[in-house]
Amino acid sequence: MLQFAERHIGKSPTSLKLVDLDAKLVLAFLDHLERDRKNGARSRNARLAALRSFLKYAAHYDLSALGVIEQALAVPMKRFDRPMLGFLTRPEMQAIIDAPDTATWAGQRDHALFMMLYNTGARVSEIIDLQVKNLILDTSPAIHLMGKGRKQRTVPLWQSTVSVMRAWKRRMGATADSAPLFPNRSGKAMSRSNVTQRLVLAVEAAGEKHPQLLARPISPHTCRHTTAMHLLQSGVDMSVIALWLGHENPSTTHMYIEADLAMKERALSRLQAPTKSGTRYKPPDQLMQFLQEL
Repeated sequence: MLQFAERHIGKSPTSLKLVDLDAKLVLAFLDHLERDRKNGARSRNARLAALRSFLKYAAHYDLSALGVIEQALAVPMKRFDRPMLGFLTRPEMQAIIDAPDTATWAGQRDHALFMMLYNTGARVSEIIDLQVKNLILDTSPAIHLMGKGRKQRTVPLWQSTVSVMRAWKRRMGATADSAPLFPNRSGKAMSRSNVTQRLVLAVEAAGEKHPQLLARPISPHTCRHTTAMHLLQSGVDMSVIALWLGHENPSTTHMYIEADLAMKERALSRLQAPTKSGTRYKPPDQLMQFLQEL
């Protein structure tokens, strides 16, 4: 934004004042993002949200620019089409989980990683930040996740996940509590791109039995959507799913209802269709007589 302002109005960042950040400049910057930088509506709205945060903060320190700031804050977000959520069926998800070769160190790690992604519905950032101490395999097996805003949540583990994670911990050997639960070859935490790369390899292997997987874009976030959809299809309450996924606003979870056609079809089957009558209306004699006398 500062670089754009320097080119657009000829003022360096050090000489720029709050009154210069008017609605006209903000709109020109947003147009520049879409036209020149080829950013989509989501990126444009994210940049506008950052500008709004800064202007709201700055308004407390320069009252003389309050009028200009209010006009800039009135610039609306851009509407955009929300694509339908992509999620996997249970056999497809199971095929991806079973794809890695568990006889190898990397394959066993990937198997445990995909199992944990599906069990928890965690974001990839939450998964790669996990440490050994976050895994509880005693009486009440669970995993402690650190979500957005440093908010911690605890997700219970299926017995099948517990078995997989116990085997993985034995394969890891003696490690410190602060060690990453899913390390790379050098012992450091996996990166986002690393997780995505390993998932792509698993999808390619699973595609031998499920060719339809190869024609779809599948990312770690797809596993998160899959967990949510399967919980919803199993009859789990929306508020519980919101807590499971770490949604700050439960309304975010309602998007999964829109994506499930099967649930809509079941709801439609409960609704009695209106009966179609094939008879033609025939006015009574009194009505015809009244009309003829008009």
